[in-house]
Amino acid sequence: MNQKTKNLVGAGVFTAIVLVLQFLGGTFQIGGLNINVSLVPIVVGAAIYGWKVGAWLGLVSGGVILIAGQAAAFLPVNPLGTVITVLVKGTLCGLIAGLVYTALSKKNQWVAIIMAAIVCPLVNTGVFLLGCLVFFMETLNGWAAALGYESAGAYMILGLAGGNFLLEIGVNVVLAPVISRLIAIGKKK
Repeated sequence: MNQKTKNLVGAGVFTAIVLVLQFLGGTFQIGGLNINVSLVPIVVGAAIYGWKVGAWLGLVSGGVILIAGQAAAFLPVNPLGTVITVLVKGTLCGLIAGLVYTALSKKNQWVAIIMAAIVCPLVNTGVFLLGCLVFFMETLNGWAAALGYESAGAYMILGLAGGNFLLEIGVNVVLAPVISRLIAIGKKK
């Protein structure tokens, strides 16, 4: 099998993994926090197959989030803003994780995968928060007041992102290098 075919098959396998994880919720709970593990195959796929596959996997993840209703709280408020935010955050997190890995892997693959694993949820959460600022600020002000937050900004950081974001980075930093290493070992056999 030539390299192009191997890459296409690999991208297909990672697409299937992202689809399954996202449709099954892609999360597990620690206390009251939902941790999204579907970013891990995006990071690993981007590292192995490049930024284009990373962007594709992120786009697929975003598409499933929309189809499966995981963005249901935001859709009635601003449908177009929801679609833009969800698809852009997914696509950019995979694309940038792939670019970071590619840029750093020539020097040190271990550092490259860890940095890609950090950048992916950072971009995902950052673009989500920017989307909230651009498309949902009035609604977030109402939600923040109803939940007793001092401001929409405090609600966005502490309520929407906060602990989940930190745990997602931790999960990515632990799992992405391990999975990448196992795949590399498997490829050598």
